[in-house]
Amino acid sequence: MEALAQVRGQDGGAIAADPVLFDPDRALEEPVLPPGRYRCRTVKLGRKAAGGLGYGAYPWFRCMVGPGAVPGFAKVDGSQRQVGKIYPDTDARAVFLGTLSLGDERGAIRYRRDPQRDVAGWVERIGERRWRIAFPYPAYESTLDLMELVPG
Repeated sequence: MEALAQVRGQDGGAIAADPVLFDPDRALEEPVLPPGRYRCRTVKLGRKAAGGLGYGAYPWFRCMVGPGAVPGFAKVDGSQRQVGKIYPDTDARAVFLGTLSLGDERGAIRYRRDPQRDVAGWVERIGERRWRIAFPYPAYESTLDLMELVPG
């Protein structure tokens, strides 16, 4: 809510342009993503520090979800790549726990090895074939990172 309020105060049009993605109460049943290839993009909301951007939308990148009772997730390209597991939680929400690979690093570090690299988020299905992962209070840049995912 804090991140949305910051963006609305700066540029409410960005939020109004996609009310489904930015609706904090939007969560449909069956939140765990089926295995496969996805297109994913990150939207950074809110400022961590004075003078920072309140809103930043990044282009689409490639993401993968693996099979299994606890599916693996990886953002395949880009300068900030989340890698981890998606754990079932409720009928409308799953939990993502993982780490962040940066720049030209080839592999992910283990979860809990570096608190600045640990990422946790809520996975929610927000449309027929559309999901988001909400990463509250990430270590870098923003108050909330929303990753949108669609098959691709």
